[in-house]
Amino acid sequence: MLLRDWPMGAALVIAALLGVVLSLWGDSWWRKAVVAAGFPVSFALSLPMLGLGDMPAWVWLLPLGVMLLVYPVNTWADAPLFPTPAKALHALPGFAPLPAGARVLDAGCGLGHGLQALRRAYPKAQFYGIEWSAALRWLCALRLPWARISRGDIWLADWSGYQMVYLFQRPESMPKAVAKAAQELRPGAWMVSLDFEAAQLVPKDSYKASDGKMVWIYKMPFVYARS
Repeated sequence: MLLRDWPMGAALVIAALLGVVLSLWGDSWWRKAVVAAGFPVSFALSLPMLGLGDMPAWVWLLPLGVMLLVYPVNTWADAPLFPTPAKALHALPGFAPLPAGARVLDAGCGLGHGLQALRRAYPKAQFYGIEWSAALRWLCALRLPWARISRGDIWLADWSGYQMVYLFQRPESMPKAVAKAAQELRPGAWMVSLDFEAAQLVPKDSYKASDGKMVWIYKMPFVYARS
């Protein structure tokens, strides 16, 4: 039987199941969900009852435009927009103490959830954020008037003036973060990574936050793991 002769119901089920199978290769729950839901959602939006099929083709470019505004192309190699849980860094001062007035950077601050968690942990520190997305940078600065938020590339920015650099990146970008921190951070400065370990380093400390995420703590000069 040719595919065009299949009943529509059977074809829809098979297509949806194919998306579910392909989603198993996703490395996080949200990626699995996006892949699995892709076909059912796109099919539902095309149904005549929703009236979306009559819209001009250019309308479908609007969501893409919003995505590019929030998540520019040159940041696709970095972590997407994931907020730091409110209490994830509550215990951090016990492992990585900072003096009053210390300069703390959230590299890739998004909407500022990481800065909020850092401020709860270090209320007497000075806080800075760098975000490439102009939209997110503006919203973050609006939400957090007590922090200095700048638009820029975290990989080109100078980290040498900070006593702590906080990252919520992805495993693929951690080697890049280690190389930059090792070159620029001063002795005694901290690099803190939420959820993702810098595999080439021996952490100074680590702990599991109340939400189950790991907090990895590194201090300059770094200690490298043996290969």
